[in-house]
Amino acid sequence: MEVFADEGIEWEQERKLFTARGNARAIRGEVEVTADVLRAYYREKPGGGSDIWRLDAEGNVKISSPGETAFGDTAIYDIDNAILVLKGRKVRFVTAEDEVTADRQLEYWETKQMVVARGNAYAVRDAKRLRADVLSAHLRKNKDGKTKIYRVDAFDNVHIVAEQDTITADRGVYDVESGIATLTGSVKLSRDDNQLNGCSAKVNLNTGISRLKSCTSPGTGKSRVRGLFHPRNIKKK
Repeated sequence: MEVFADEGIEWEQERKLFTARGNARAIRGEVEVTADVLRAYYREKPGGGSDIWRLDAEGNVKISSPGETAFGDTAIYDIDNAILVLKGRKVRFVTAEDEVTADRQLEYWETKQMVVARGNAYAVRDAKRLRADVLSAHLRKNKDGKTKIYRVDAFDNVHIVAEQDTITADRGVYDVESGIATLTGSVKLSRDDNQLNGCSAKVNLNTGISRLKSCTSPGTGKSRVRGLFHPRNIKKK
């Protein structure tokens, strides 16, 4: 790892720590980290030499690699386990087509190719927006080598907005390529003043076709899917 800084680098040998201040920059392979302050923790190798095992960043943090960029106020990069934890008022993870944001914390699990966003988390592609308390976005590279989100798991207070429809639920799994969201728990689909309620649903955000299912209550049998329609607001197709 190479470390650069405008205001200088401090070396604390007892703590095995380098501190870089002022437009600090660290480069390791294809990954670049920039921040106001960087702290690099190292350890001695048994056969001699040393290596950096942890990197902390503070202030205007930006982490870049080919096809991916992340932003936050602070960050901890666990190099051994390839886990990056970003915190701040609004943390962001951006690819060529997708953006994941959160108000509290964002974790990038490099080995698993997964981003976990916590606190008013959003996943956005084009006009489709998926929000929840916690989102897990799964990544892979396409044939052009670009990183894309192919699946999003959503937990608690799930909210999807796509063109005319707004859908809420307790949990959801969204297949980004097919556009199909599988939702469970207190599902509500709204379009204008029209509303459908059910226990689970499959919603195709690409075609606008939705299928809701009823709940099964122990001892009482099935409850029905409910719909509330205002004919004057239903557009003819």
